[in-house]
Amino acid sequence: MSRLGLIAGGGALPLSVAARCEAEGRPVFVVRLTGFADPHLARYPGVDAGMAEIGRVLAALKKAGCDAVCFAGTVSRPDFKTLKPDFRGAILLPGIVAAAAQGDDALLRKILSLFEAEGYAIEGADDILGGETLPAGPLGAVKPTPEQLADLKKALHVAEKTGELDIGQGAVVCDGLVLAVEAQEGTDAMLVRVAGLPVDLRGSGADRKGALGKVPKPIQDLRVDMPVMGARTLELAAAAGLAGVGGVAGRLILIDRPAIIEAADRLGLFVWGETR
Repeated sequence: MSRLGLIAGGGALPLSVAARCEAEGRPVFVVRLTGFADPHLARYPGVDAGMAEIGRVLAALKKAGCDAVCFAGTVSRPDFKTLKPDFRGAILLPGIVAAAAQGDDALLRKILSLFEAEGYAIEGADDILGGETLPAGPLGAVKPTPEQLADLKKALHVAEKTGELDIGQGAVVCDGLVLAVEAQEGTDAMLVRVAGLPVDLRGSGADRKGALGKVPKPIQDLRVDMPVMGARTLELAAAAGLAGVGGVAGRLILIDRPAIIEAADRLGLFVWGETR
């Protein structure tokens, strides 16, 4: 069985990928990105590395015998002037900076190409997790009303349009009004921002309205940075007074499906997979 090199950023997704490898008996070597990776990943064989220590990362993956890599977890765009690259990183950094100037997806494609050039296969987190993505239709006991479903469809449309501009992957719509578009702050911060809006613009615990839609950017490589949803997404959506969340079926990774269903049913929120 091939050994996976897991390039781990923040959030729960890298933990889920590492745990799945462990459960299936697949060897995994974790590159814990400094300042982002969850401390619990230290229980797996691996190495801590800064974002610009490319030579260190490649050497560690080679020594560990990895033949495939998976990029998982959140990583904020760095201030390139403050990075401390190793020798290999210093050589490659100008090309990476040039790609970053074209947008996040150009940056990701550049990084992927560096690893592919070294002979590593790129595996998507969703494939490793056994295709644990959002199914079509309702997930859980709550179904959206026609009005709520219309809000979700508009949120997905808005997210797709902003994705074409390489801005973000999510949007919130309530009663047809766009309340927020995700940018660099991420989904959680966007939902907190929505919760701070006047109640007359959004729903409340007593009168839930509106929806969060998450969708991949049309230009992105789905092996990296596919949208992710966990139970925390439901908790924050509920705090913002939303009626539910959703995405495109098969294109939204679920982190702990049973926990998502439990949270949705407990909070009275719908989770919906839109077919395309």
